[in-house]
Amino acid sequence: MMKLYDELVARGLIAQVTNEEEIREMIDNGKATFYIGFDPTADSLHVGHFMALCLMKRLQMAGNKPIALIGGGTTMIGDPSGRSDMRKMLTKEDIDHNAECFRRQMERFIEFGPGKAQMVNNADWLLNLNYVELLREVGACFSVNNMLRAECYKQRMEKGLSFLEFNYMIMQSYDFYHLFQHYGCNMQFGGNDQWSNMLGGTELIRKKLGEDAHCMTITLLTDSQGNKMGKTAGNAVWLDPNKTSPFEFYQYWRNVADADVMKCIRMLTFLPLEQINEMDTWKDAKINEAKEILAFELTKLVHGEEEAAKAQASAKALFVGGGDGADMPTTEISADKLQEGKIGILNLMVACGLASSNKEARRLVEQGGVFLNDEKVPTAAFAVTEEMLRDGVKLRKGKKVFHKAVLA
Repeated sequence: MMKLYDELVARGLIAQVTNEEEIREMIDNGKATFYIGFDPTADSLHVGHFMALCLMKRLQMAGNKPIALIGGGTTMIGDPSGRSDMRKMLTKEDIDHNAECFRRQMERFIEFGPGKAQMVNNADWLLNLNYVELLREVGACFSVNNMLRAECYKQRMEKGLSFLEFNYMIMQSYDFYHLFQHYGCNMQFGGNDQWSNMLGGTELIRKKLGEDAHCMTITLLTDSQGNKMGKTAGNAVWLDPNKTSPFEFYQYWRNVADADVMKCIRMLTFLPLEQINEMDTWKDAKINEAKEILAFELTKLVHGEEEAAKAQASAKALFVGGGDGADMPTTEISADKLQEGKIGILNLMVACGLASSNKEARRLVEQGGVFLNDEKVPTAAFAVTEEMLRDGVKLRKGKKVFHKAVLA
């Protein structure tokens, strides 16, 4: 039977490692206590976090101990990696609320408790640090020249990198240093775009505690794919069902590009590799079957099997049988949005989030890409009556985006 490390490689998850043989031995034998960091910049995790959550689940199933590190302290600074501008500053209250939301969602993937997974918040140690004492303790371990060569900083130099963000590498490195000493954490995982930041932690531990300190770094192929997955059509795809319904979540995965479907199945699902390798040969119409499998498996992971089955049934009713898709996202239209008992199709599309402006909605209608109850909307002047809304109308943008509008 394939060992866990080889399976991670076969699934296309591993990008870079600091000591492959030692890492292989530790995770294959359930000896790793590892952490992955999550900065709570919103009140829900999104699909960009999905690979990390699935990885934590895989490693825990093999006997390894995950630490979910909530970045209550680092979020107050903001990570410049992969960003063209500075992050919005959040209040401590916002960060604490977001962290609690993360915990509830993570519990669907990871088993917390004594001897199992832990959740810790770096605000517990970072916010109590004395700046001068911190500089004296770890400042000499970081070369400014090396930091400026790091990819996470280099890409920001032209537009401007604040001193606030410049400290992020030191804060993240200090996290691993603290977790190593106080939690027995010997391994860190993160996206490949975090390689420089993560190496800083490994080097800090060895400089402070000796070269024989057994601490390892692994980065995953999650940066470009994770960022690509994190947003679609300008909107984040959240794990919170109140922000992205199970139907919308299912549809997101059902609509991935043909070129990405097998990569996502390999990286994210828990289907056996033998089955996935067989699916690699699928072509043409079978690709759609693979997308349905992907969508069902991932919706089941996040929302449970019952919601996944309902989302799949609604999707098939819409695409195959022309049904009403009872579980599709729905917007209630209040009566005060109607004028003379009607609402224009452009205003309705904006209200339902199918277009960001009347201008965009007009373009979609004029291009023939908007349907109402499976009939093409003829002109941008078309209006939906109060009576129609009372019964509920089904909107479709293009071939794959469905929405229902009803009178509030």
